Amino acid sequence: MNVKDIRNHFINELKNERFTTDKTGQKTIEMIGASFIADEESIFGKPNKEYIDAEIDWYLSGSTNINDIYPDDRDPPKAWQMAANKYGEVNSNYGYLVFDDKWFRQYDNVVNELTLNKDSRRACMVYNRPSIWVDAFSNDKNDFICTNAVTYYIRDDKLHAVVQMRSNDVVYGYKNDYAWQSYMVHSISNGLEIDQGTITWQVQNLHVYERHFDLVE
Repeated sequence: MNVKDIRNHFINELKNERFTTDKTGQKTIEMIGASFIADEESIFGKPNKEYIDAEIDWYLSGSTNINDIYPDDRDPPKAWQMAANKYGEVNSNYGYLVFDDKWFRQYDNVVNELTLNKDSRRACMVYNRPSIWVDAFSNDKNDFICTNAVTYYIRDDKLHAVVQMRSNDVVYGYKNDYAWQSYMVHSISNGLEIDQGTITWQVQNLHVYERHFDLVE
């Protein structure tokens, strides 16, 4: 299964009016237990390169404050504002989670693991954590990390990744998360001096909100 198959699934679900309702009362179309090869940068809509570049730079900065996403005085995206506390703090700076000492420098650990053992099944970066049940809502945040973990494999002399997500919005979430995971595969493969392979995308709940149904149509 690839992105085209996922796209067709949501088109058919909308056509057949198979909806669920989220906590705000908004209709959604969803796929539970989705697994596919992420062979396109978008499922619906076009990626916003300016924002993607800003978000990746913010991730690499390690800042957990959303007001640092843009270098100028622009407000951060509404989705981040809804996740942050009144000071702009969130949990989900992905660069912070994989590069920082606090989280055991997972990027370095993965590179070292694959350097020592190219057949390893341990080259895993864990984004989520048991304490998220408390951390998600501390100081009035609303940020329950969406990515659970990513594992990297060297097979056939290529670097492959399996991305495992708790929840993923098809329209905005997938495009931005795909850009980050592509950046990570590119970075690790360059460091290991091997070619890039596939990214397998596994999502516990992949969904489209009613406000984006027009993109599906």
